[in-house]
Amino acid sequence: MRKIILLLLITTASLLTGCATPNYVTKQAAYPLMYQQHPLSILVVPAINHSTAADAPELYSTTIATPLAEAGYYVLPLPITNMLLQQQGVVDGEQLEKVDATKFQGLFGADAILFVTINQWDTNYYITGGNVTVGAAFRLVSTKDNEELWHYSQTIVYDTSGNSGGGLLAAIISTAISTATTDYVPIARTVNGIVVNTLPAGKYNPHYDKDGAVTILEQKQVN
Repeated sequence: MRKIILLLLITTASLLTGCATPNYVTKQAAYPLMYQQHPLSILVVPAINHSTAADAPELYSTTIATPLAEAGYYVLPLPITNMLLQQQGVVDGEQLEKVDATKFQGLFGADAILFVTINQWDTNYYITGGNVTVGAAFRLVSTKDNEELWHYSQTIVYDTSGNSGGGLLAAIISTAISTATTDYVPIARTVNGIVVNTLPAGKYNPHYDKDGAVTILEQKQVN
């Protein structure tokens, strides 16, 4: 059976240089406002799509609520949120990035807004190989004071190279079929799982207000 390789690429400025040593920091030190404000409810707005896939935001929206709920947060129902926003002409989170987040506290009753930017949702081919890439950046903004509470980003490259045992042509065909049939959604779920793991636990998680000393890979930027 062809071995599938899953490469996890943490998209930080330090790692992109290829020479800097990764820095680890506690959740408390990285996101002190999370432990001060203790947001309970999260409003997830439509994803900002910087990829070439038009359907990426819609597909992605099916993957984010569950990990946030498991992390201990109440997530406002996405279908209702999207419907209300669409009634106001909002179909892309980018339309809301410059809007004062405090306005959404009264409209939705949420403690924080989650902005997700899809940077990659791509298929790539190279000679006898290929891969599918999903990359996203996350920002949680307080509706209390418009301050950023948390941010993180992650990129996963899923290798779809064919088995070369049957020769070059067989490998090319195998790669093409494998890449074309790869489902982006499970890869997006993996991205979410890794990223949300860096988020301080919410009230409905047993680790609530107890995980401040947990260390994570430091990220100073998400874009």
